[in-house]
Amino acid sequence: MDLQNQMKQVVADAAIQEVKSGMIVGLGSGSTAALMIKSLAGEINSGKLKNIKGVPTSFQSEVLALELNIPLVDLASVSEIDIAIDGADEVDPEFQLIKGGGACHVREKLVASKANKLLIVVDETKLVRNLNKVFPLPVEVLPSAWKQVKDTITGMNGNSKLRMATKKAGPVVTDQGNLILDVLFRDGIKDPENLELIINNIPGVLENGLFVDMTDKVLVGKIEKNQPVLYIPEKN
Repeated sequence: MDLQNQMKQVVADAAIQEVKSGMIVGLGSGSTAALMIKSLAGEINSGKLKNIKGVPTSFQSEVLALELNIPLVDLASVSEIDIAIDGADEVDPEFQLIKGGGACHVREKLVASKANKLLIVVDETKLVRNLNKVFPLPVEVLPSAWKQVKDTITGMNGNSKLRMATKKAGPVVTDQGNLILDVLFRDGIKDPENLELIINNIPGVLENGLFVDMTDKVLVGKIEKNQPVLYIPEKN
């Protein structure tokens, strides 16, 4: 395992220490979350964790969990989730997030909103001073509305592009059957709380990748002296 994956494994293993027997666990999406799901399966199969039920945030995490024999429950069948563990594409000093690089942010936000605790696992490259200076904000839109939404966002000083698929002709299609606009605002995002609401009120938008005031704890993997280490930042 290379240093990058070792760094991700450190935070994945640390996240599992937050899980206790009997919990309902939100299973995040992405490469670091996938390592977390594998670590969770190991703890369940060894008998260290019992009576765990997972709520997947994407088809990707659902398939992986089923392959690893993690019992799953549907989001609609639970009133609350004890802990959700997920990755992020950007994390600012106030623990505001941009998510959706894997086009899963709608289900990720639904799971996070039901969770008593949202634990974010990232490597140090995801820590930023200001959101959206580099990583675009994903906005999920109805297929028939993407151009109308794009024009509206252009009027908000946002440069948006329809996300195109790789190894397939045409755009990325989400698990909900929608499309993704990736948006970079000219000066980044200075007021994520207000912008989240404004974008979600645009007709044709289902949800955007701003996760505002949802994160309880962040675990960060770093490389120090050529070794992976765990770092737990404090919220500003």
